[in-house]
Amino acid sequence: MQETPIIDVNTLEDWLQTGKEVTVLDIRSRDQREEWQIPGSIYVDAYKRLHDGDFSVMDEVSLPKNVPVVAVCAAGRTSKIAARELRKKGIEAYSLENGMKGWSLAWNKAVMFFDNFQIIQLRRTGKGCLSYIIASNKEAIAIDASLPIEVYENTLRGNNWQLKYVMETHIHADHLSRSKQLADQYKVRLSLPVPNKVSFNHSKIEHDQIIKLGNISIKVIATPGHTLESVCFLVNDEVLFTGDTLFTNAVGRPDLKADEEESKYRTGLLFASLHKLMKLDDTIIVLPAHTSSPVAFDEKPVEATLSDIKNTVSILHLSKEEFIKTILSRLPETPNNYLTIVERNLSGNMSDINAIDLEAGANRCAIP
Repeated sequence: MQETPIIDVNTLEDWLQTGKEVTVLDIRSRDQREEWQIPGSIYVDAYKRLHDGDFSVMDEVSLPKNVPVVAVCAAGRTSKIAARELRKKGIEAYSLENGMKGWSLAWNKAVMFFDNFQIIQLRRTGKGCLSYIIASNKEAIAIDASLPIEVYENTLRGNNWQLKYVMETHIHADHLSRSKQLADQYKVRLSLPVPNKVSFNHSKIEHDQIIKLGNISIKVIATPGHTLESVCFLVNDEVLFTGDTLFTNAVGRPDLKADEEESKYRTGLLFASLHKLMKLDDTIIVLPAHTSSPVAFDEKPVEATLSDIKNTVSILHLSKEEFIKTILSRLPETPNNYLTIVERNLSGNMSDINAIDLEAGANRCAIP
């Protein structure tokens, strides 16, 4: 029997980025589909039937003619069966290598231009992680690096930018930070907010600290709640990097690595931090560290003004008592392997790990 052709994540990523005509067929269970998906994919609830040997489910799939199909499952095994059955019908079908686990590292980007600086938003479309490079007068800062460092190296080299700093808004729990690795590669300062429990050398980011980059100033704003050390970065009173404190349509969860009492305490801190941000100018653009929706290959930044967020995130208008009660009642499922990820991010040791397995699963940092 001829082996089913496999397509790797980089190839599918390139096809979607360049606008190549392709049909992505998601065959996972419905609950997995609802949790996370590839932008523009179509869906058929075929996993169980294929797994049980009922291949007739592929007869029920309506697909565009003369367009290659990439079948996707959770780990890239059952999708081979789907692709094989489609090929029997004369369809150019492939199975996505490592499935949605592999897709976790897929990424795309969006570019934003301002008078004195430029921002590149690097988006892990399969994970919802958003990281950034800010550049001004050929100097650059990387924030919340979450992709392999080659992505940042290629961006810096392609724009002839000099990396001056690497910074984090907080210690992440849902993905492995690449910030230490990136800072080590360029022999630049790694700046982390305090209080933290990292066990490697770094520079401390303090509240109200001003960081100079080219022709711009970046102000540090302490925003504890999601984590005790969480900060936001305000660039020239125009753009606010909010980490996991505030999203474009939600707020950050306060319960990771915290018991019930600690979660309640941190929710109170989060309330105060959010109200601090709400006092800033309504026209400021918010750029978060995550999104809970798959990021399309459309080159449009994931962003919102503070005014937009005030109008759409109703939880921001609750009293402190109601805010705490509501947040604690809406806590999402804890991310997979988050304790292991936190431990690795605190130690800086990324050896002997499989990032695809460890980071698998959708982002669960937001509470709408």
